[in-house]
Amino acid sequence: MLNRTVIDQYLRRLGLPEPGAPSVAALFALHRAHVEQVPYETLDIHLGRPTTIDPADSTARVLRGRGGYCFHLNGAFGTLLAALGFQVEWHIGGVQDRDPGAGAGASGDHLVLTVDCEGERWLVDVGLGDGLYEPLPLREGDYRQGPFRYRLAASKAEVGDWRFDHDPQGSLLGMDFLSGPARQADFEAKHRWLSTSPESPFARAVCAIRRDAEGVDALRGCMLVRLDAGGRHRHEITDPGEWYATLADRFGLALAEVGPAEREALWQRVYTVHQEWKEKVAEHA
Repeated sequence: MLNRTVIDQYLRRLGLPEPGAPSVAALFALHRAHVEQVPYETLDIHLGRPTTIDPADSTARVLRGRGGYCFHLNGAFGTLLAALGFQVEWHIGGVQDRDPGAGAGASGDHLVLTVDCEGERWLVDVGLGDGLYEPLPLREGDYRQGPFRYRLAASKAEVGDWRFDHDPQGSLLGMDFLSGPARQADFEAKHRWLSTSPESPFARAVCAIRRDAEGVDALRGCMLVRLDAGGRHRHEITDPGEWYATLADRFGLALAEVGPAEREALWQRVYTVHQEWKEKVAEHA
C-alpha cells in the first residue's frame, strides 16, 4: 500500500487532484491521465539496466518520470488504484502480436487489471501501448476509442475466460486473459525472458508509445508513427539529436539520468538495428 506522500506525488505526476471516493468517473480520469502522461517504453532493456516488477519499484519509476511495459505500468497503476480505495485484481494475460506464429492463450507475458466499481467490473489496462484509452466494461461487445475499435468476447483458447481483440490498425492482434486472480510471482519468469532474451521482441528494438484521446504516437527504433483519424503518418529519424528530442517532447522521456556516453552508445545500437532492418526490407521489395 502506498503512503500518503507517494499517492500525492503520483497524482501530481498524472496532473490530477485527489479523486475522492472511488467512482467510475474517477477511474476513467485516472486511466486517461496515466496513458497520456506515463509512456509505454523499453529503453532500460537497451541501456542494460535491469528492472524488477515489484510494484513499489515500478511506482518509483513512474515518479522518476519514466514508464515501462505492462508489468511496470499496470503494477504501479493497480497499486495506486488500491491505495485510493478501488477494488483491484491482477490477472494473467497473453498478448498475440502480428507474427503469424503467435499462439493464442494466456501465456503470462501480460499483466491485466480488473476493477469492481459502482456495480460493474471494468477491464483496466494502461500497459498495452496503443491499447485502451479508457476502461472497458467487462462484458461482451464492440467498443470504439479514438481511431480504434475493440471487441471483448469469450476466449476460445481459455475456456470460461476472456478475449480482447484489437483494431486491425493496432500493433497487436489481441490478448486472452484469465478470470482468476494472479500475483507478482506469476509474471517473474516472463519478465526475465522479455527483458533479457535475445529472442524477446523488447530486446530486438527500442520502443516508446503514448496514447491520447485522438490516437497514438509510437517510436520503434528510428521510425516515428502517428496514427489517428487522419490515417498513419510515418517519419524516419536519422539524427541522434532529433531522436532524443522526440523522446523528450513526444513521450516525456528526458532521460536526465543517462549520460553522454550512454546516449551515444544507445543511439549507435538503435541506428545499427534500423539500418539492418532497412536492408532486409530492401531485399524483399
